[in-house]
Amino acid sequence: MSTHLQPTAVRRLRRGAKALVLAGVLAVTALVVPQSAVQPTDVALVKIRHAQGVAVGSEDVVWILAVGSDARPGEVMTRSRGDALQLVGINTRTGSATAIGVPRDSWVAIPGHGREKINSALYFAGPRGMAGAMRNLVGIEPDYVMVTRFPFFEDMVDDIGGITVANPRRFSDPYLKKEGFAKGRIHLNGYNAMAFSRIRKGLAGGDFDRSANQQRTLRGIHARIRSQASRPGFIERGVMTVMEHMDTNASPGELFELAQAVAQVDPSRITTCVVQGRVGYVGAASVVFPDMAQARRLGRDARGDAALGHC
Repeated sequence: MSTHLQPTAVRRLRRGAKALVLAGVLAVTALVVPQSAVQPTDVALVKIRHAQGVAVGSEDVVWILAVGSDARPGEVMTRSRGDALQLVGINTRTGSATAIGVPRDSWVAIPGHGREKINSALYFAGPRGMAGAMRNLVGIEPDYVMVTRFPFFEDMVDDIGGITVANPRRFSDPYLKKEGFAKGRIHLNGYNAMAFSRIRKGLAGGDFDRSANQQRTLRGIHARIRSQASRPGFIERGVMTVMEHMDTNASPGELFELAQAVAQVDPSRITTCVVQGRVGYVGAASVVFPDMAQARRLGRDARGDAALGHC
C-alpha cells in the first residue's frame, strides 16, 4: 500500500529533519568548542523563564526584544546602556510580524530600580530587567531578549551582502555620516546600516524618527535573509556564525527554529509602529515621557490579533 503525503506535509517533514540534524551539529559544536574560548561574546540571547520555545507552524506568537548595547571594548555587553530597542512579535503559523519601537530615553518603571530611562534597564538589571521594563511599558514581556554589540551587527550586515532600505528623507550627521543619506531606496553596508539606525540629531522627529529608521533597517535585514533563505546552507551557516559569538541559555534547536521563523515572515505582513510621547526633563536630563495609553493600546492590539495584522 502506498502512502501519499501532501506537499505541505512533505515540506514540514523535511524542515523537521533538517532542524534535528542541525540541532545535533550545533549541540556537538557547543560541547566540543566552547564559544567563549574561541570568540568574544558579541551576541547574548536570553530565554526568559516563561518562554516555552518556538516551533514554526505552531499557533504561538514569539516575542523577541532586540537591544543594541552601547558597551565599549572591555565592558560587559549585557550591563551597559541599551539602544535600538525593538520589540518584535512573530506569528509562526501565519508568517506575520510586528515591531514596536521604543525611544531609548523613554522614562519608565524599571523593576527594582524606580523610574529611569529605559535604556538604563540593561545597565541596572541586565536583559531580564530590560524585559521587565518593556512589560511595564507596553504590557508584553518578551520570550527572548537579544543583545548585540554594534560592531558585530555591522559585520553581520556585511556578511549577508548589505541591505536595501526605503529612506523617506535626506539626513546626515557630522560624526557618523557627514555626507548623509539620500532620500529613496538606498543600499547600506554594515557601517552605514549602523549609522542609519543610530543617527538622531539630524532627524526632525529625533528619537521617534530614529526608532522608525531602526525598523526600516530590520525590514531590510529580513528582506535580505528571506531572499537567500532557500540557498543550501544559508540558514545553517548564519546560525553557526552567530553561535560562535553567542552566549545563550536557549537550545541549539531553538536557535535554528528562531532563524527559520524570521526567514518565513511574509514581507507584506510586517507592521511597524513607534511608541509616541513628549520630550521633557527630569532634573537636568532630557527624557521622553511616553504616551502610556498609546503604548498599552499597541500591546493590547498586538496580543489580541492572532495574525499580528496591524500595529
